[in-house]
Amino acid sequence: MNPAPSPDLFDVAIVGAGPVGLAAAISCKRAGLSYVVLEKGCVVNAIFEYPTYMSFFTTAPELEIGNHPFVTGHDKPDRRDALMYYRLVSQREALNVEQYTEVKAVHAAPAGFTLAVERRDGTPDVVEARRVMVATGYYDNPLSLGIPGEDGENVSHYYTEAHPFMGLSVTVIGAGNSAADAALDLWRGGAKVTMVVRAPELKSTIKYWVRPDLENRIKEGSISAHFNSRVIDMGQDAVTVEREDGTTFELSTHFTFALTGYRPDLSFLGDLNLAQQPDQCLVLDEFYESSVPGLFVVGSAGFAGKTNQVFIENGRLHAEAAVAEIAQQLAGRRELQPQ
Repeated sequence: MNPAPSPDLFDVAIVGAGPVGLAAAISCKRAGLSYVVLEKGCVVNAIFEYPTYMSFFTTAPELEIGNHPFVTGHDKPDRRDALMYYRLVSQREALNVEQYTEVKAVHAAPAGFTLAVERRDGTPDVVEARRVMVATGYYDNPLSLGIPGEDGENVSHYYTEAHPFMGLSVTVIGAGNSAADAALDLWRGGAKVTMVVRAPELKSTIKYWVRPDLENRIKEGSISAHFNSRVIDMGQDAVTVEREDGTTFELSTHFTFALTGYRPDLSFLGDLNLAQQPDQCLVLDEFYESSVPGLFVVGSAGFAGKTNQVFIENGRLHAEAAVAEIAQQLAGRRELQPQ
């Protein structure tokens, strides 16, 4: 994609080129608003980082944006289908997306906002916009366990595929969908899989067709599982596990996947002092405008305490509602009051 020439001041700067950010861009384009999408990675970078053979929970129509049909031969689209779909939509709409451009900070300004960005070559730059819409999701910010060895070369918070781990001992930390999918895929790929779970059982939110499969593999001993346990240290060849009663044991492992969840990272908005609710969700109105006038947060980025309730399916609707409100706000070119 070749971004259009930048005006001195955009109507909307959209942070994040995931499905929700792209939906926002399409809505801006159709509303006649000047916009730019700033993405620190590639288009739909989170989906690119998904496990190689992952399938979505939902059907293709619920992932569509901009009324572009999502055609796939599968009952539920997979990662490759989604990458192709969102890439083609971006190209067909000629969306103004600046990939590999990271937003470092957002500051209030008399006409709206200034965004300090870093280009792909490391060059700093500034983007100015009347309104800002944050659509960064949460998948690029894994929850840290805060234990020794977590940053080791044999530890990852992301799972890709089983092939490199055939015949190896692999530890999977977690009990949600990511951990369940990884454990089963690794086992089918020939790895020796052990799960370490803090809770007494697997999470109830695991996909209904996956949970019994994993439970049966654990019951028959194909996959080992330690419940009411937590990893307290990650070494090169073993992890240390602490049981509920405080006793510990060593678990030999060649590689560890710490799949314990993800949370939005809005540190680049730190200077704006956004109001939060007790569950860490942002204070947002019905149009997803934050406590800072003119700053909108759509999709899961604003819902740190409810990431299991906001997905592409409803996040894309956030974007449409926010752009409609922005269009009305800017119809008379009402500028924001200085902060």
